[in-house]
Amino acid sequence: MARAGLTADRLVAAAADLADEAGFENVSLSALARRFGVKDASLYSHVRGLSDLRTRLALHAGGELIDRIAAAVAGRAGKDALAAFAGTYRAYALEHPGRYAATQIRIDQDLIADSPALRRTAEITYGMLRAYGLDEPDLTDAVRLLRSTFHGYCALESAGGFGADRDVRASWDKAVEALHLALTHWPRETHTDD
Repeated sequence: MARAGLTADRLVAAAADLADEAGFENVSLSALARRFGVKDASLYSHVRGLSDLRTRLALHAGGELIDRIAAAVAGRAGKDALAAFAGTYRAYALEHPGRYAATQIRIDQDLIADSPALRRTAEITYGMLRAYGLDEPDLTDAVRLLRSTFHGYCALESAGGFGADRDVRASWDKAVEALHLALTHWPRETHTDD
């Protein structure tokens, strides 16, 4: 029988807090059970196992992140939208390292289609990039450039991977400016008829 007050949503919220405190890799059913003062087995009434819990955590954190990004980019376009998107992404990654790590896991393709947060992420990201006049397949290539740049920078920064000889924020601003220039002068996909 499920313990009164224990729900999947409460477990995911506690897992998010645990991820930020101890690291995403340390989120376990045992650790959550200890937080709630229950046996591990009682959690299976709410989640199917660790993989399910981590997937739910990834979707939860992704929803939090895109909600913040959506608020930041609302009413903006071009460079202003890109800077707001990038700044919000970086702030979330630094403020919530465990939640952010969860957003980087691979999600089962069947779940992607059913996730409002993932659909909203695609809509907002692609919408921002359409202001640069991009269409497919260039949109997908541009999304991959942004994601790899943002993630790489945030991962290095959070690990202390940058030296102290230059302000990290100044370098970030230059990176965003460089991305804006790259998007403005994007090498368009050309189609040739055979």
